[in-house]
Amino acid sequence: MKKILYILIFLSTTSSIAQQIEKVEPPFWWNGMHRNELQLMLYGKDIARYTPEMEGITINNIRKTENPNYLFVTINTENVPAGKYTLKLLKNGKRAVDSYVYEFRERKEGSALRKGFDSSDLIYLLMPDRFANGDSGNDSHPGTTEAADRSKSGGRHGGDIQGIIDHLDYIEKLGATAIWSTPLLEDNDPEYSYHTYAQSDVYRIDPRYGTNEDYKRLADELHKRDMKLLMDYVTNHWGAEHWMIKDLPTYDWVHLFPEHGRREFPERRSRSGAEGSRRAGYANSNYRMETQYDPNTSDIDKKYCVDGWFVSTMPDLNQSNPLVLNYLIQNAIWWIEYTGLDGFRVDTYSYNDKEGISEWTKAIMDEYPHFNIVGEIWLHNQAQIAYWQKDSEIGALQDFNSHLPSVMDFTLHDALGVVFNEDEATWDKGIVKVYSNFVNDFLYSDINNLLVFAENHDTQRLNHIYEGDIDKYKMAMTLIATVRGIPQIYYGSEIGMAGNKDKGDGDIRKDFPGGWEGDENNAFTASGRTEKQKEYFDFTSKLFSWRKHTPVIHTGKTKHYLPENNVYVYFRYNDNDTVMVLLNNSAEARTVKTDRFAESIGHHTKGKEVLSGKAVDISETINIPSKTAMILKLE
Repeated sequence: MKKILYILIFLSTTSSIAQQIEKVEPPFWWNGMHRNELQLMLYGKDIARYTPEMEGITINNIRKTENPNYLFVTINTENVPAGKYTLKLLKNGKRAVDSYVYEFRERKEGSALRKGFDSSDLIYLLMPDRFANGDSGNDSHPGTTEAADRSKSGGRHGGDIQGIIDHLDYIEKLGATAIWSTPLLEDNDPEYSYHTYAQSDVYRIDPRYGTNEDYKRLADELHKRDMKLLMDYVTNHWGAEHWMIKDLPTYDWVHLFPEHGRREFPERRSRSGAEGSRRAGYANSNYRMETQYDPNTSDIDKKYCVDGWFVSTMPDLNQSNPLVLNYLIQNAIWWIEYTGLDGFRVDTYSYNDKEGISEWTKAIMDEYPHFNIVGEIWLHNQAQIAYWQKDSEIGALQDFNSHLPSVMDFTLHDALGVVFNEDEATWDKGIVKVYSNFVNDFLYSDINNLLVFAENHDTQRLNHIYEGDIDKYKMAMTLIATVRGIPQIYYGSEIGMAGNKDKGDGDIRKDFPGGWEGDENNAFTASGRTEKQKEYFDFTSKLFSWRKHTPVIHTGKTKHYLPENNVYVYFRYNDNDTVMVLLNNSAEARTVKTDRFAESIGHHTKGKEVLSGKAVDISETINIPSKTAMILKLE
């Protein structure tokens, strides 16, 4: 009887302990980091009643919040050797719960000096759920709500990390040197979770994509090929199903609008989704990013841009709260160090609190000075985009520096989405739209660190805009392959995939043919491609494979000339090489006189067309067919 009673007491005690310390984040760390402090987030029922102690490590600060289920413990990590350290929780000087063993791992040699993506790269953007299903066993998972159903355009289809790994040969043959995958962290929304921007656990890969170890394996496989991995990181918001949203550490962990609802603190230990936070008031963003720098803006407009939620299922994180900001910094660094990442693409960058996101960015770049981060600055004015790039003279007018190395050239994207349908040139229509984009390059602090693209996962498909006209596709790809900056292409367009955003996002995020067993054709293989797919792929592969080995395109200077008769001519050059690019956007063939370009052509009399290998006499004129791009290496 005593033995049974003892067992019951033991089980009761261990059950209580399990409730008292449920999570420690970050789950482990590394020695030798630039940052000499680490803030551990301890989570468990009423855990704030206890006093932490860590053998062999100095605790600098203990922070309790209005929610007793959290403790934020800041420890001194300077000169801490790799190893395991016991974290105790004490009450009245005595151990109150089981100890927690915290690990410091040996940092990989050279980790701090890793080289991020740059203008020598081609970035291949893919959506993992729609790219390839390498492991059908994880299409659905008991720990997540939404199951795979390929019949739903907005549902999960089963693509995963293994599917990406299985097709690295294909991506490499295309000429790509880096992969940007849309987010892979857990998104437990009950529906439409495949895009994974509403994350529910930011220390865990969604099990329907694979495991944390699988993600690290993807990075390792890329590095074996001298390729790079970019993580799509979300600082602006989490999903409504995030476990911390259900039990907020502080009332102001997310932006709430009490004037829109009752002012009560969200129910602790709530298991009812985001209902607790919604009771405190929700408001949507007005999406007016201009309010971040407009000197005439009203406080209310700026508040609803920055603090408003992106959508109702994505609670807006408060980066002006030091606990939130530090949590995001440490989480980002953890993923870089754990996985071996080569860069971030940061979603909705300009919707964040700008001082907070600037501090987040600087902390990462201080830890990894040769890393690269590109922010989504979806604006349509070059001065406004340039404001957000590191060391911008425009930002300096307001004493602001984002520390963000790279921004996305959305104004070029805007031009590429219409210009090749404008056969007749006018003052502001036709290929002059592209020329006009580059005349404002003086606004940017680093023109080689701009992301250039014709489309992505949020825009119309290029092949839909141009109705499958491969000549127009070739002009768009030639342009982003030869101008300054870092080119990015979107999965499937290289085989002619199209999609109409007006039909819903699912239509621009279709499954890659051949990524699923039983698909009618397998476009991952040369033998499996249709004639149309082959024409698209062969051109794209040849173009970007040439670019991969052409340094003058990566870092050379640019000189361009006013378009005439809807023909745009520009040169990329350095001390050793000169490349001449001609884009005939006219519906008619053109004869271009070359004497006008004498300052760029110099002593050269001929050029070699880089894709066909043909020699072209450039001493007097160049004949170029309608809707054609031509790349000449001058000889």
